[in-house]
Amino acid sequence: MSIDIRHSHSLPHAKARKAVEEVAEKLAERFDFDYAWDGDTLNFNRSGVDGKIALAAKSLHVTAKLGFLVSAFKGPIENEIRRVLDERFG
Repeated sequence: MSIDIRHSHSLPHAKARKAVEEVAEKLAERFDFDYAWDGDTLNFNRSGVDGKIALAAKSLHVTAKLGFLVSAFKGPIENEIRRVLDERFG
């Protein structure tokens, strides 16, 4: 089971990067994820979840693979990601 979300943005790179970090902070609070930057890709994970947010000039791409037990929470995780992206990127 996986999550695949594409979201366009018009923020300058530094602000977009800060907003991605704020998205990760929200996810970490809600779902107990760990996260770290690798270039312009923010990797996040926890037991049963392995994902990343790839930041580009005009868009970002969220992908995550969900393990069997976590797949039951796909809806709430995906909805929270979309909600926070809309909040941070409009």
